[in-house]
Amino acid sequence: METIGSWWMWMGFIALVLVMLAVDMFLLGRKGDHKVSFKEALSWSIVWMSLAMIFNAGLWWYLDGQMGREIADAKALEFFTGYLIEKSLAVDNIFVFLMIFGYFAVPPEYQRRVLLYGVLGALVMRAIMILLGAWLITKFHWILYFFGIFLLLTGIKMFFFAGKETDLEKNPVLRWMRGHMKITDEYHGEKFFVIKNGIRYATPLFLVLVLIEFTDLIFAVDSIPAIFAITEDPFIVFTSNIFAILGLRAMYFLLADVADRFHLLKYGLALVLMFIGAKMLIVDFYKIPVLLALGVVAGILATSVILSIAATRKAG
Repeated sequence: METIGSWWMWMGFIALVLVMLAVDMFLLGRKGDHKVSFKEALSWSIVWMSLAMIFNAGLWWYLDGQMGREIADAKALEFFTGYLIEKSLAVDNIFVFLMIFGYFAVPPEYQRRVLLYGVLGALVMRAIMILLGAWLITKFHWILYFFGIFLLLTGIKMFFFAGKETDLEKNPVLRWMRGHMKITDEYHGEKFFVIKNGIRYATPLFLVLVLIEFTDLIFAVDSIPAIFAITEDPFIVFTSNIFAILGLRAMYFLLADVADRFHLLKYGLALVLMFIGAKMLIVDFYKIPVLLALGVVAGILATSVILSIAATRKAG
C-alpha cells in the first residue's frame, strides 16, 4: 500500500506522541486527584487541536517541497477530513463514558486517571487495528465492501436506537467481573486495587476502567473503517486518528456538563456513518472527492448541533 510516510516520519511521529503523552501524564497529573475545571479542559482542548493543525501544516509544507503542491494539498485535506471524522465519532465515546461514570457514581476527581489509562489503551488498540486494516485492504480489496456494509448497518442501528439508554446491568463484561472478582463497595481514592486482610480486592474504579477500555475497543471497530473511506494511506490514517484520540480526555471534561444540550448529535453521527459506509460501497463506481465528503460530514454535524441547541432552548 502506497504511503507518504518514510521510516523517519513514522519514528518521528511516534516520538512526538510519546512526548505529548509524557506532558499529559506528568504536567496534567501534577495536581493529583482533582476535578478538571471547564477552563482547564478548554485550554487543553485548544492545545491538542492546535498541535494537530500545526502538524498538518508542517506535513503540507514538507510534501509541497518534496512531492509537489497537488500531493501536499490532497494529503493535508485527507488528514483534516480524517481528523474531523474521528473527532466527531469520539463524541459518541463521551456519551458512553458519561453513562458509565454516572452508573458507578464516580467522583469527578477520580475520573481523570481512568480517562488517562483509557486514552493510552485506545492509542494501542487503534495502532494495532490501523496496521491490521491497512494489511487487509492491501491483500483483499473487497474488504472495503465489508467495511462499507458494516458502517452502513452500524449507522442505521445507531440512528434508530440513539434515544435508548443502555442497561449496564446486562453488560456481559461487568457481569463476568462481578462473578469472578472480589470487589470493594467503596472507592479508595484513585486506586484500582487494595489489600484487605491479605486479600487483593478490585475497587469499583477498576470496573469502570475495564468498561472504558471495552468501549474504546467497540468504537475503534467503527472508526477505523470510517477513516479508510477517506484515505488508504496508513500514515495519514494513523496520524489523524492518534491526534483525535489524544484530545479525547480534555474533550470529555469540556462536554461533560453540557452533553445533554447536544442530544441530537447522536443522530448526526449515525448519518455520518451511513454516508461513509455508502461512500465505501460505491468507491469502484464513483469516488466521492475528499473535499465534498468533508463538506457533507461538516454539514451533518453542524446541522445536528444547531438543531440540538434550538430544541434545548425551546424546551427550556
